[in-house]
Amino acid sequence: MVTIEEIQAIYYMVAATGVLVAAGYYILNMRATLETRRIGLIENISSHVANEEGQKRYFELMNYEWTNYEDFERKYGSENNPEAAAKRYAVLTGFNTMGMLVRKGMVKAEDVYDMGIGGIPLFWEKYKPIVEESRRRYNGKEYCRSVEYLAGEMLKYVQSKEPSYRIPEKQKTYDPNK
Repeated sequence: MVTIEEIQAIYYMVAATGVLVAAGYYILNMRATLETRRIGLIENISSHVANEEGQKRYFELMNYEWTNYEDFERKYGSENNPEAAAKRYAVLTGFNTMGMLVRKGMVKAEDVYDMGIGGIPLFWEKYKPIVEESRRRYNGKEYCRSVEYLAGEMLKYVQSKEPSYRIPEKQKTYDPNK
């Protein structure tokens, strides 16, 4: 004969199994929600940065030339060339937002690279002296830290796939011999 204690033990096991199944379902549901959110973030970034206008801004900025910070400010600073400064800030802000999302674990550097926005390390290498001087003069040491972080993470990702990859020294001009 089955005792009351055995029935009670079976009841507790069934109840515990139900809790485990519910917890498992909740975890799977949360993962799906987080993945959907991550994809939405990637699509949002892509629509602002990887569109035709964003690409034009990027290439225009990569074609700028200067000899030092003062020369840069004369040619492309907000006082003398607000249009160029606005383009620079738009690109930096977009990249900084992406970098923040990567830094906080919401998006992976691989995701950004796979979106076709692989030129961030090149951009950072070109504009690093300008950002660093801007930090020193105006904005503080945290200015664009997420751009710097993202460029480093993307470079690590590319080098994990292609260990010999290095940022080209002459990045702004086409070299038919390469």
